[in-house]
Amino acid sequence: MRYNESMDAKNFYQERNQNNLKKIEELLEELPPFLDEYFLGIENQTSTLTRLNYAYDLRIFFHYLVTKRLQGKTVKSLTLSDLENVSGTDIERFLSYLSDYNFNGTQESCSERAKARKLSSVRALFRYFFKKDKIKVDNAAKVSMPKLHEKEIIRLEINEVVELLNCAENGKGMSEHQKSYHENTKVRDMAILTLFLGTGIRISELVGLNNEDIDFTTNSFVVTRKGGNKAILYFSDEVADALARYLAFKETDKNTPLNEHALFLSLQMKRISVRAVEQLVKKYSRIVTPLKKISPHKLRSTYGTELYRETGDIYVVADVLGHKDVNTTKKHYAAISEDARRSVAGKVRLREQDKEK
Repeated sequence: MRYNESMDAKNFYQERNQNNLKKIEELLEELPPFLDEYFLGIENQTSTLTRLNYAYDLRIFFHYLVTKRLQGKTVKSLTLSDLENVSGTDIERFLSYLSDYNFNGTQESCSERAKARKLSSVRALFRYFFKKDKIKVDNAAKVSMPKLHEKEIIRLEINEVVELLNCAENGKGMSEHQKSYHENTKVRDMAILTLFLGTGIRISELVGLNNEDIDFTTNSFVVTRKGGNKAILYFSDEVADALARYLAFKETDKNTPLNEHALFLSLQMKRISVRAVEQLVKKYSRIVTPLKKISPHKLRSTYGTELYRETGDIYVVADVLGHKDVNTTKKHYAAISEDARRSVAGKVRLREQDKEK
């Protein structure tokens, strides 16, 4: 192969963690001084991405406190005594504030799930300092989580999957502008879409794949799951064919960098970004199913639903998708319950039983 498969290649996940740590350090410059202790204290129990999300959420929480509750103070001047004096009602008002608020000159609005995540971030902060005996009362624990309504499950039907892959392969339905790029990206895009639909891989896992992670002798590849654990996933011959064609395409492309280990490359011949993958999925799905908002996660949902229909085993689906709790699988794949209800629809007969006697 033209690229060097040395294991000294930069690790995508290490780079991502380093970038997250850098962003956390930048955010800490805006946050109260006692947050340094907090982030150090939770370092060994959380991922860098979790801590980064905490930092973003807490920045909004402290901005609310100094503009609505503790006027006259700045975020940097807040102390643990100020935190201890924040009441449960203050936090409930914060949740109400999140429905429509202004931050850094931009009008924002949080959904019920976004509110729940921010409350979780605030609760974790209060819980930490309460357990450390740095505050005498944990008022955040007294605030109930917002009621979350079930989200509509959106996925592709079998005919839509076929149309999506056909569109990626032949460009049917594309604008002239889209077609101008299609010849250079169609083999890659087919491999990406086929991998999503044929394995249920997460977008972060897909973007993080390296050339050396693929093993065609066993039709398998290694992914880094949430939390950093490694897992081996297996794929069908159909997926293998799409991947092999893409690797062959890269091999013959003189622009492919010799030392680039990333499996999927952008037009700039660098590791493709999460945003770029999201955009290419949207591009094809808008042509095929304009009324459905299809994202990479919806392709994952499509795979999970079809896998359950084929196996009837929710535990297999949970394991393949990397869900630690099977209840997560059940919540995300409502079609599982729908199929079960359909299967028993004709089991109980009413007047027909009397006719058979």
